Amino acid sequence: MSITATELKENLGKYLAMAADEDIYITRNGKVVAKLSRPYQDLVNVANSLAGIIPDDITLEEAREERLSSK
Repeated sequence: MSITATELKENLGKYLAMAADEDIYITRNGKVVAKLSRPYQDLVNVANSLAGIIPDDITLEEAREERLSSK
C-alpha cells in the first residue's frame, strides 16, 4: 500500500495497525520516502527461506562438521 505523508500524519493509528499485515510505503511529492513495516520481518523471511535446507537424515552436528570440512 502507498500513502502520502499527510495521510500518515492524519491517520497514524490506522496505518500502524495495518503495518502488522502489510508494508506501507509513504510518499512525498510522488516519491517513496519511507516504508512502515513489521519489526523483524526480514529475519522471519530469512528463517523461512532456510527451512528444509538440512535433510531429515542428517543431524545438525553432522551438517556443521560437513560445512566446516569443506572450507
